[in-house]
Order: sequence, then structure tokens, then C-alpha cells
Amino acid sequence: MPDRMHLTERQAKWFESVRSGLERDTGRTLDQWSQLARACPEHAHRARLAWIKDHYGLGQNHASLVLNAAFPPATSWSKPALLEQALWKDTQCADLCKALKNLVGTLPDVVIGQRKSFTAFSRKVQFAAARPLKSHGMVLGLAISPETGGCLAMPGRESWSERLKSVVEITTPTQINEELLNLIRQAWERS
Repeated sequence: MPDRMHLTERQAKWFESVRSGLERDTGRTLDQWSQLARACPEHAHRARLAWIKDHYGLGQNHASLVLNAAFPPATSWSKPALLEQALWKDTQCADLCKALKNLVGTLPDVVIGQRKSFTAFSRKVQFAAARPLKSHGMVLGLAISPETGGCLAMPGRESWSERLKSVVEITTPTQINEELLNLIRQAWERS
């Protein structure tokens, strides 16, 4: 289960409901399911997921929970520092992410959660997310309309929350300023 300090209260409750629901719905504990999963002849995660779903009828969330317990991944929500290092490996991108985290950290009640492909910023729900660009910058998604600020644009296909309705590319530390904080604050207020 992920480290609670990197989850919103809502996310922590959801993870706990999946975990408690596994035993309630199946009559087996997570340890018992993990033991069964270790008998899987597959080696790739997706193949294991298909195998346990096909052989035992588990749904996606329960199957993922079981496999993460049976075969702990090297990086996961429970190891946010490793996820962050892997994602923000470019020095310039890492510096921009650090500056952004410091700026967002000036707002109260912010939960910073690390995912495989982005860094999430939440209050009760996600209000922003950032991911590195290959061109040594980052894209910041915000839960506000693109019409809110002149630098905002419509997002492309992003893997983060559908709540994030606008994006801004950040390529220099000078862009992480009071104007950006104002936009972030507007998204934070709505979360």
C-alpha cells in the first residue's frame, strides 16, 4: 500500500477499501492471494495480471493489489523518491520540478504524490500535475480553464487527471514566479 503522506485522504480511503474489500469479497487474505499469485507461470506484469484475472476472476484493482504484494515492484507509489528520481533524471527538469514543488508548497494542505509519469499536486482532489519534457523543460497541467491565463493552452493527451483542463510549458526557472503561483492558487482553491 502506498505511503499515506503522499496520498490525499480520499486516495488513502480508496486504497484501504480495495484492500479490505479483497478479503470481504473473496474470503482470502492478501497474504493468501499473494501465495497463489507466486505460482503464476508468467514473468511480465501484464501477463501476470491477465493470468490472475482469468484463473481467479479478480477484477483489475484486486488483481493489481495482489500482484504488487506478491511481486513488489522496484518503483511504486510506496517508493515515491525512487519514482521521482526515475522521472526527473534530467538535471534541468529536476531543478524545475524542485522549484515548482517549493512554489506549490507555499499553499496550505497540499499533498504531493509521485506517479510513474508525473508529479501530482492535490488538496482534496488533484489540482495540478507536472511531467518532464524531452526538451529539458516541463509541462504543468492545471484544473482551470485555458481562458484563465494568457500562458495557458488546451492539454494534449495526458495520463493525469481529466480534471486538469489547461497546460503551460515551463522551460526556465524564471517562469516559476508569482504569476504562475496565481494560476496554481486558482486551481488549488477549486480542489
